[in-house]
Amino acid sequence: MKRRTPEERYQYSIRKQEKKLLEFADNEMRWAEDLIYWYQLQGQDMPDDEYRGAAFFLNKEFDKKPGSLTMLYFLHEKLMDELPMVTKELAFDLLAFRYKQYGIALIQGGY
Repeated sequence: MKRRTPEERYQYSIRKQEKKLLEFADNEMRWAEDLIYWYQLQGQDMPDDEYRGAAFFLNKEFDKKPGSLTMLYFLHEKLMDELPMVTKELAFDLLAFRYKQYGIALIQGGY
């Protein structure tokens, strides 16, 4: 049996984290599309900070900016713990707030 190189062992050990981050990115891309569509239905212009967060996922900028997706994942986990439960009345406002926070975090993180 062939022994793994240190790089192969490292890649094997982080595969679960990579899978989790890719699932997060996929879900956030869908939510970003929904948020933009919602603003279009309302006939409103999307605020710049919310658009920055949505465009980050839709343009897959996280592929070019290492560490940014991990930062947003941890922010997402923090927001889910702190924000109130989602109801029909609050769903749009909470989604817009989440993407606004993503936009602010990206600016502060230098992305």
